Amino acid sequence: MTASFDPTCPLYIGLMSGTSADGIDAALVQFPAEGGCRFVDGLTGAWEPTLRERLVVLGQGGELASLDELGDLDARIGLAFAEAAAALLAQSGVAARQVRAIGSHGQTVRHRPNASPAFTLQLGDANRIAERTGITTVADFRRRDVAAGGQGAPLMPAFHLAMLGTADEDRAVLNLGGIANLTLIPRSGTLLGFDTGPANALLDAWCQRHTGQAFDADGAFAASGVVDEGLLARWRADPWFQLPPPKSTGREQFHLPWAQSFLADGQRPAADVQATLLELSVATIADALRRNQPGTRRLLVCGGGVRNGQLLLRLGARLPGVVVESSAVHGLDPDYMEAMGFAWLAQRTLDGLAGNLPSVTGAQGPRILGAIHPG
Repeated sequence: MTASFDPTCPLYIGLMSGTSADGIDAALVQFPAEGGCRFVDGLTGAWEPTLRERLVVLGQGGELASLDELGDLDARIGLAFAEAAAALLAQSGVAARQVRAIGSHGQTVRHRPNASPAFTLQLGDANRIAERTGITTVADFRRRDVAAGGQGAPLMPAFHLAMLGTADEDRAVLNLGGIANLTLIPRSGTLLGFDTGPANALLDAWCQRHTGQAFDADGAFAASGVVDEGLLARWRADPWFQLPPPKSTGREQFHLPWAQSFLADGQRPAADVQATLLELSVATIADALRRNQPGTRRLLVCGGGVRNGQLLLRLGARLPGVVVESSAVHGLDPDYMEAMGFAWLAQRTLDGLAGNLPSVTGAQGPRILGAIHPG
């Protein structure tokens, strides 16, 4: 197909693979001068299964066997991202020369913002992307913010503010990826953004182990179980949930061994654990929202979890008086929100503009993010 777009407005590609490592999202977008984001086309590329398995193990705190393995992974991930960009170009009928830049997040394999010294590591050699596509590629967005004393995450709140901010109401944007994160956009005052805890990562992992399915379609497995209130209380008592923003996390904190360590008093029906994991996600999101922006009237949801009907149902039940709706209602495809955001960050970098928000990450100030790899 040949995608429809404004030929007078630059095109960008955003590439994103999140904590769940369930696919590489590629979005082709434009940012009109009058504001907003025009979604042109998108696709989700599948990871090669063996490579994905290595990424999930690494993300959960697994160790690399050697520096050779690190180099191999970096190259293979870069090539996978490059192929996703090339596939998107072929699908849309857009030539590489028509795209100003690619913004690539890479794959996070370790995130230690509270270590000394702090660090975050995303793999996916951007040189491979630039070489394969011939398009200038901006990547490695998080480490400059960490170097400036920030958490390096989340980076999407700046994009959410630009696209979804309003003076009409206090609203929040919820990204339901492997990890859940909130952007709190008040009618006036300081914007906040932070991770709230697990979303799909634990749900997917438990579902895979007990049903063989990669994810719990529409939350049906969770809906077939009963919430174990005692187990839920023990999970919620983890000190991480009480930390104030800025804060960020990943699979290295919330993984199946962490969840199972609270099952010391015996086995439970797998469906009951799934139901309780879903309630953990919902409860910690609701807790964080009430604690940090109690006047929220609208919660805009994006990410893969937007398709989990049971999760959204329970979220609405825990947040009476708050409208819970997909970001699609406001013109932003929930499946490609983060990919679009990294395209936006690439534009910011090329234009010499800061991409972080110190009120979100805790960095010492605004910073131009990422490294530029010419096409």
